[in-house]
Amino acid sequence: MLPKQFRLKNKAAFSATYRIKNSFHKGGITLFAGKKKKEEMPTRVGFVVSKKTHKRAVKRNRLKRLMRECYRLLIKSNENENASQYMSLIFVGGEKALVKSMKEIQSIINELVWRL
Repeated sequence: MLPKQFRLKNKAAFSATYRIKNSFHKGGITLFAGKKKKEEMPTRVGFVVSKKTHKRAVKRNRLKRLMRECYRLLIKSNENENASQYMSLIFVGGEKALVKSMKEIQSIINELVWRL
C-alpha cells in the first residue's frame, strides 16, 4: 500500500487534475497528470476504475490494487523522475486492463510514467 503522503484523496484534487487535460493512454490504462510542481513536495497519486468498466467490485478493486502496487514498486526503484515533476497523477483503469497480468500492467505503467 502507498504511504499516506503519496495518496490523492479529496474530490477537489481529482477534479483539478482532470481539468488540466494532460493525459496519456496505453493498454487500457489512462494517466492524467496535474500541474507541474513549484515547490518540493511528494507527488500525490490516485487510482480509479469506474463501474462502467466492470460491475463487480472484486474485479475493479483487483485492478486498482495491481496498479497501486506497480506504482509503489516504481517509486521504490527510483525510476519515477518524470512523475515527481507533477503535483498529482491519476491512473484510470479500463476494460482492456482487467485481463492483464501484473507484469503487463507494470510495463504499461512504466511506459506511461516515462512518457510524461
